[in-house]
Amino acid sequence: MVLIEGVLISDDLFEAHFMCDLNRCKGACCWEGDFGAPLSTAETENLEQVYAQVKYLLSSASRERIEKEGPFAEYDDPPFKGTTLMPDGACAFLTYDRNGIAKCAIQQAYAEGKGDWEKPVSCHLYPVRVVENEETGFIAMNYDRWDICSAACSLGERKRMPLFRFVKSGIIRRFGEAFYEAMEAYYHTYCGGDI
Repeated sequence: MVLIEGVLISDDLFEAHFMCDLNRCKGACCWEGDFGAPLSTAETENLEQVYAQVKYLLSSASRERIEKEGPFAEYDDPPFKGTTLMPDGACAFLTYDRNGIAKCAIQQAYAEGKGDWEKPVSCHLYPVRVVENEETGFIAMNYDRWDICSAACSLGERKRMPLFRFVKSGIIRRFGEAFYEAMEAYYHTYCGGDI
């Protein structure tokens, strides 16, 4: 573990290799699992506002679910708020491209200039998960290893892509450019990596 700017970072972020291989996994992290994408309090407000901007991309079943259940749910163990799931476990904001690859409707609307919010930062960072205790100020970054990402691990190894670099834009979005540069400096100095 390394501490950078008060954030405890797992060594896995520097040692593991990762690069999504959507042609192989088809975006399974968007339809597998027991919980929706974790959301901050501000993001729950964003999600309520952005629904009107993205619903044209969603299936009728997704629209019905969101309109009945709301765009996010409260989960109990551990307690957090996350995106609403469909009965089969898929994110309610999931859509598919013509190749059958899962896509985020929020991100798609944003890319098309029809939405003003990119997507939940937890999705942007995945497979890195941020654990935060607002009362104590404790923040940690961990690698959420999952067998459905085995193709991403293989591709990351072949391309020699460190996990933290793969999620660079998510790290910068969540913690800022200086924080990411400190991670690069640590990697170069202590892990033998090239900047």
